[in-house]
Amino acid sequence: MNPLHWPVRMHIASLGVSKFCFLFSLAFCGLLLLLIPVLQPPARQVDLPQPRPQVRPHHVRVPGVSVHAGETDSATEPNMSSAGQGRSIETDGTRNDIHSPKRGMDSKMGALPGGKGGRFSGSRSRDLLEFKDIFIAVKTTRKYHKSRLELLIQTWVSQAKEQTYIFTDGEDKELRMRTGANIINTNCSAAHTRQALCCKMSVEYDKFIESQKKWFCHVDDDNYVILPSLLRLLSSYHHSQDVYLGRPSLDHPIEAAERVKSDGSVSVKFWFATGGAGFCISRGLALKMSPWASLGNFISTAERIRLPDDCTIGYIIEALLEVTLTHTHLFHSHLENLQKLPTDTVLEQVTLSFGGFKNRRNVVSIVGGFSLAEDPTRFKTVHCLLYPDTNWCPKLQHRHTN
Repeated sequence: MNPLHWPVRMHIASLGVSKFCFLFSLAFCGLLLLLIPVLQPPARQVDLPQPRPQVRPHHVRVPGVSVHAGETDSATEPNMSSAGQGRSIETDGTRNDIHSPKRGMDSKMGALPGGKGGRFSGSRSRDLLEFKDIFIAVKTTRKYHKSRLELLIQTWVSQAKEQTYIFTDGEDKELRMRTGANIINTNCSAAHTRQALCCKMSVEYDKFIESQKKWFCHVDDDNYVILPSLLRLLSSYHHSQDVYLGRPSLDHPIEAAERVKSDGSVSVKFWFATGGAGFCISRGLALKMSPWASLGNFISTAERIRLPDDCTIGYIIEALLEVTLTHTHLFHSHLENLQKLPTDTVLEQVTLSFGGFKNRRNVVSIVGGFSLAEDPTRFKTVHCLLYPDTNWCPKLQHRHTN
């Protein structure tokens, strides 16, 4: 072989080795890429939050409870007045005309779940509820301690002292010591204004959250709470669900101006349960209200729509949280026609009321051991029918009808 050809052959041989090394490197890298997923530790599974389906019917039927929107009652909020077939709400310069439902719309009340009218049935998760699980807030004012509050303490509150918290605007140590009632001085104004009422509701909400109880129920100082009916109604739900129970004072959603920015506002519609008849909120829902209701935020939220306390509750729940009010006829305010309530259903209701100065005869049509003069509110009569062993009840109390 010609010695001159050796460099050429050696160059070709080196090229062959380099090509082999290059291909071998590619194959090795490819193998590593395939093995990497196998060699890695298994990734931890993370549950992603699922969107909550929103259902927005305006009428939610409670098992065994008659469900309609609106009756002949009107709200007891400040700046609201009944006039003819309608009323209006003053919102600091903005007047919203609201038409009340027509008279004569009352129908026979439906039976409570598990009570007269059939047992509860359905797939709703029920709560093993006891009286101690319910937080009942009574809103009052110092001037009504004698005329209203003492009657409540003598009647239904005496059966639920540990569960009932009375929110007022003046100190009354004598009443507290004499009755043993849970009286909370909110230090709010005694004026019957939107701001004063919202101040008290703000304290009510915070005290309920602190209590760790399962249900928050608000009533006024002219309401009688039929405790067995309340327990039975709330037991048909679970406190962890989003539940807002009450009676609207209108036959349509309220419309309010929502102040989003200083230079503008938008209109918002929502249902609300009138505070004059009482309402109840589950703990699960109350906790979700916290950003707009806790630690004084309730007052700020009320200023956003410039409406009273019960309207603000409805605004937070329906407009902001998109949870529907469950309408029920078992709650009653003094501005509805209480005499139209069928006598044989009175003791199945959750709350009752009585007429004010303008209509003292507006009371439930039920008689017993007390005359109308002795018991103008009929609260004592109702109480003795429910608790005949009460020491001040007439003996041999029997249930009668007018």
